[in-house]
Amino acid sequence: MSDLDPRVFPPAKTRTHEVCGPGAYTFAFALAARLGGHCMWVRGGWDSTEINPNGFADFIAPEDLTVCRTKDQLQTLAVAEEALRAGAVSLVVMTLNKPLGLTEGRRLQLAARDGRATGLALIPEGMGSNAAETRWRCTPVFDPGDSTLQRWEIIKNKSGTLGVWHVRWDAASRRFIMVSPAGE
Repeated sequence: MSDLDPRVFPPAKTRTHEVCGPGAYTFAFALAARLGGHCMWVRGGWDSTEINPNGFADFIAPEDLTVCRTKDQLQTLAVAEEALRAGAVSLVVMTLNKPLGLTEGRRLQLAARDGRATGLALIPEGMGSNAAETRWRCTPVFDPGDSTLQRWEIIKNKSGTLGVWHVRWDAASRRFIMVSPAGE
């Protein structure tokens, strides 16, 4: 086992990234843990998923997360942009349910740069913006002895290569560690 390559994770700061797949929430909380500081999670009214502090306490302290509920995606993007630009948080996570246009994506990139923060959009599979710096697909890997095993794949990368990693969460160090894929 070794640490996940720092050229890969965490993704570039002051940029906005995307993640999809059933492991997207785990990726988001792992990124929040790795970046440290305060995180804002912006969720549209369409998103009925509840974020339970007991579920993410191994990643970040509940007091380090602010959850904001918006009425629709337009408002989600506006709140996320302002939070990124303000520079008061290290990470802004936003859940999106509709494709993001190039203009909106570019506005998020500029806001992340200006506020020196990182943005992460949780998107449905197959959706994504051309403005995103990276796009990740994250899925849990079945392991009867360890429920934290994940498969992380970079499926879009503007400034590097694509790749696949099997990672395991280490709660003591609050970081993901790269592991060899399980044998067939």
